[in-house]
Amino acid sequence: MAVKVRFAPSPTGKLHVGNIRTALINWLFARRAGGAFLLRIDDTDLERSTAAFERGIFEDMAWLGLSHDETAKQSERFARYDAVAEDLKARGLLYPCYETAEELERQRKIQRSQGKPPVYNRAALALSDAARARLEAEGRKPHWRFRLSGETVRWDDAIRGPQGIETASLSDPILIRGDGSYLYTLPSVVDDVDFGISHIVRGEDHVTNSAAQIEIFRSLGATPPAMGHHPLLVGADGGKLSKRLGTLAIADLREREGLEPMAICALLAKIGTSDPVEAVRDLDQLAAEFAFEKIGRAPARFDPAELKALNARLLHETPYEDVAERLQALGIDAGEAFWNAIRGNIETLADAKAWHEIVHGWIAPQVADEDRAYLAQAAALLPEGPLDAQSWHDWTSALKRESGRKGRALFLPLRLALTGRKHGPDMGALLALMDRQTVMTRLTA
Repeated sequence: MAVKVRFAPSPTGKLHVGNIRTALINWLFARRAGGAFLLRIDDTDLERSTAAFERGIFEDMAWLGLSHDETAKQSERFARYDAVAEDLKARGLLYPCYETAEELERQRKIQRSQGKPPVYNRAALALSDAARARLEAEGRKPHWRFRLSGETVRWDDAIRGPQGIETASLSDPILIRGDGSYLYTLPSVVDDVDFGISHIVRGEDHVTNSAAQIEIFRSLGATPPAMGHHPLLVGADGGKLSKRLGTLAIADLREREGLEPMAICALLAKIGTSDPVEAVRDLDQLAAEFAFEKIGRAPARFDPAELKALNARLLHETPYEDVAERLQALGIDAGEAFWNAIRGNIETLADAKAWHEIVHGWIAPQVADEDRAYLAQAAALLPEGPLDAQSWHDWTSALKRESGRKGRALFLPLRLALTGRKHGPDMGALLALMDRQTVMTRLTA
């Protein structure tokens, strides 16, 4: 079977880490199998879908490196959905229902009080033509339900293993609303058939939906795609993440947090699997290591702190040539030696700006009163001429002999005076990057 998968976001909001984890699993599976990846825009909700959110989807996917082989838009395919719907109606598989939302809720309450599952009772199937005409004359517009077989639908899930759902325990799903608009289910099935989707891989909250959709596939004379349902994301504490997903939009992680796309992809690809979470520099490696068998059954824990730590590790291992253009875009044109000196002390690329200012700009040196004489002595002993990789060793060796200081008392006053910080990159590497006059100015500030 040729592998073809799809990621089908709705342009009604920003993509977040939950969306992208599903997209990533599909993308990695397709690349590992040499298959195709379809990016489908599910914009049947015309009122809530916007062009801005649609552009955001393409921008986020491109930034993450999740390229697509094909694209499709559901809003351009309504004629196709209408034709399928009319065929299902003609065969009695799609039937009109006239209950209001309040009447349906009342029906469910009665069923619960009787200890019965709140499943639609199919009362609409018993309506005569005259009864339907009377309801429509009252102004009621029907919604349309797909008639399930009542049989057990079985499939071998790529992640969860053998599955079986009794459709008799489900309400016949509504496919068309009273206003004539489509819910997700029918357009999705029609698209999966028409675009030749081989595997549907999504969150485990769709397991029950899959049983109904498999029956719709069969009603269209199509073989259902293979199914795979992965566990959902939870917070670091194991609690629900759904309410916080709005604060974890990919655009915000990029623009506000300044995170690296591969940090996001590496974390989302590995959490909830048997593989360790580690800094990975390209998607090809993630694809080579991907397997459904590695995905566990427990919810995957997403920790923003772990993401930031992984982002830092990734930058610490990133060579200069991979960030040179981006550093220049930040106004940093300091070369490879600067990057190699500071990369181990940044969490995001934007942090490099502060270290560039420390090396080449103006800072407020931190000088304790008791260290002023020591720093004056340090200024007098600073090696002559341009500073280089040997200067720090020679300088501190001379200071140790002349001042009698050692350890923290020897090094920390120099670091505070030259960088304004207690911690940071190797001082030997930083000193070699600094102008001699800048060093003297800070020592005698």
